[in-house]
Amino acid sequence: MLFLGAVIGGTAIALFIISCRRRQLAAEESSGRSFKDFTIAPGSNYLHRPTTWLAVRSRNVHAVQVALGLNNAQPCTWLEGLSGDEKLFIAPPVKGWVLIIGFGLPDPADDVDLCFRFLTGLSQKLGHVQFFKANRVLGHHAWVRVENGEVMRGYAWAGKTLWNQGMTTRAESEFGLKCFQYFESPDETLEESEIAAVNVEKVFFLASRWSLDPASVDENLFEHAYGIAGEPPRLY
Repeated sequence: MLFLGAVIGGTAIALFIISCRRRQLAAEESSGRSFKDFTIAPGSNYLHRPTTWLAVRSRNVHAVQVALGLNNAQPCTWLEGLSGDEKLFIAPPVKGWVLIIGFGLPDPADDVDLCFRFLTGLSQKLGHVQFFKANRVLGHHAWVRVENGEVMRGYAWAGKTLWNQGMTTRAESEFGLKCFQYFESPDETLEESEIAAVNVEKVFFLASRWSLDPASVDENLFEHAYGIAGEPPRLY
């Protein structure tokens, strides 16, 4: 019995040592991971969701910077870019998409025609450009998909429908996003606010299907991965 106990005890110790070693190797591998190989985190960092952002299908941050005509450009971490203090922040590419965040982006609620011109002009330079807005406070929301200067789908709401162009996409239908025609609105104010609130939350689902949800970016990159911050030629 003593011999059997010793064998069992020795086996348990050996398994414990192997387990510790595996954890150590995993930690070493994680700490040595290259931040050039940006990935998507398994969870979502909801605290770092911007209100307005662009997604450009590109891996060339410099090309995006040139297309935007960015002034006073300087390196900027994800964390600084998401702080809301930067007029424009061009994030490092993630899964073939470059995100652009900041209050320097146009707002359809202020001037939808200017927003249209900005997006189509940028798309003529960069190809595939997407625009998203999800303002939880006001209920304003928008999603636009432009390819080579042509609007494939555009919808914007700010108390009324500002923009409704193109056919409703499959993803919009699957997520239950509610879109109104021009001059059409719910009969009751309460229903309107409820629909707007639901749409706002679902904008992020649509972004994840069309391109990339900013909240899905690995938060380990926030302090180590650098993009570019600067000012647009004009504020919108």
